[in-house]
Amino acid sequence: MNIYLTFFGIVALCAYLLYRFYWKSEKWIKPKGKMKPERRKILTEKVNFYNSLTQEEKELFEFKVLEFLANCRITGIGVAIDDVDKVLVASSAIIPIFSFPHWRYQNLAEVLLYPSSFNHKFETSGEDTNILGMVGSGIMEGKMILSKPALLHGFANESDKKNTAIHEFVHLIDKSDGQVDGVPALLLEKQYTIPWIDMINKKIDDIYEGMSDINPYGATNRAEFFSVISEYFFERPRLLSKNHPELYRLLEEIFNHDMNDRDLDKKKSRIGRNDPCPCNSGKKFKKCCGKAHF
Repeated sequence: MNIYLTFFGIVALCAYLLYRFYWKSEKWIKPKGKMKPERRKILTEKVNFYNSLTQEEKELFEFKVLEFLANCRITGIGVAIDDVDKVLVASSAIIPIFSFPHWRYQNLAEVLLYPSSFNHKFETSGEDTNILGMVGSGIMEGKMILSKPALLHGFANESDKKNTAIHEFVHLIDKSDGQVDGVPALLLEKQYTIPWIDMINKKIDDIYEGMSDINPYGATNRAEFFSVISEYFFERPRLLSKNHPELYRLLEEIFNHDMNDRDLDKKKSRIGRNDPCPCNSGKKFKKCCGKAHF
């Protein structure tokens, strides 16, 4: 009797898991249509990574931004949000996984934007309100919290090797294998795991000894080191390659991306009415995607 109960229990569990799998797959929303000119303008003016892409890659990036926004809510908590905030949050999510076109942030349902830094109680006033970003757990599972000023600063400052939103999305990537430990098993091939851990330990020692230009916060633990050095990799890749060549090569393997090939020195610029349209149509902006503005 117990054997039959066990058998039917296993069958029932498998049926439930299959149901959950297909239900979850059906819930994933694919964007329809292309990105609106207003959002493409935001990318062109504020996201250097986007400007470094080929036209074909830009179209993929735009699709992934729209896909992210279709499947993840962006909510302001005590602060108004607009399309700039939404596009920058989505860009922060897409940059680290750009070379993995089928990646889905299945472990994220909502990003909460706060008006300032906050503490572990999610308060923006009082003691220890020095947190700029956090990946939720427990009752906050499936959520990410970001300081809106920190989000904007991450794309405004091109030289400080920091981007809070990218930092938090790298934590989320790290967490996707079940552990936030600085070893992203879903991206890191097994033969690189031990060299990666050895490299992290060495670089953390260098930080403690004052012999590194890596943000000291990276010495907190392996998970924070992974996020800190990923910011460096995507913000200042050539400097990282020069100062930490072995570390840079391992990050290339993890993210499947040679950031040295990207011209991040191409400055973001305002698009004037008579400037060439960023969609590469050959027309002036006012005659093409900028019609709605002019």
